[in-house]
Amino acid sequence: MEDIVKEYSNTDITVVWQPKKCIHSKKCWNGLGDVFNPKIKPWIDITKAESQRIVEQVKECPSGALSIKSDVADTHSTANNSNPNTEISVLKNGPLMIKGRLSIKYKDGKEETQKEVYLCRCGQSNNKPYCDGTHTKCGFKDE
Repeated sequence: MEDIVKEYSNTDITVVWQPKKCIHSKKCWNGLGDVFNPKIKPWIDITKAESQRIVEQVKECPSGALSIKSDVADTHSTANNSNPNTEISVLKNGPLMIKGRLSIKYKDGKEETQKEVYLCRCGQSNNKPYCDGTHTKCGFKDE
C-alpha cells in the first residue's frame, strides 16, 4: 500500500487520514458516524459535527491513522519529550500494541517518529509489519 495522506478541512481544523496506519478499529465510525462513514465517498465529512467534537473523536484513534494537522507536527516535538518508557501489549485476538517514544527506520532510509504502532500477529496483513485489521477477517484467535 502506498503512503496516501488525505486532508479534510473546514474553517477551524484539518483532519489528516493516513490509511496505511489504519487498523480498522471502527472507533471513529462508532464514535462519530455522521463524520466518519466508510459507506460513502469521501468517507470523512467534517461539516457534520462541531470542530471540537471532531478533535475529541480523532484523539481516540488508536493507530494514529487519523490526526489533526497541528497534532502531526506536535507528534515529532512531544515524542522527544515524552516518557521514555515503552509499553508493549498483546491485544486479545489482535495485534501487538507498542506505545512510547518510537523511532521507525524503513529500509529505504526514511525515518519517522510515532507514539503508538500496531504490529501484525496473524501474518495476514497486507501492510506488514503493521496491522491492517485482517486478523478479524481471517479469524485469528489467541491460543
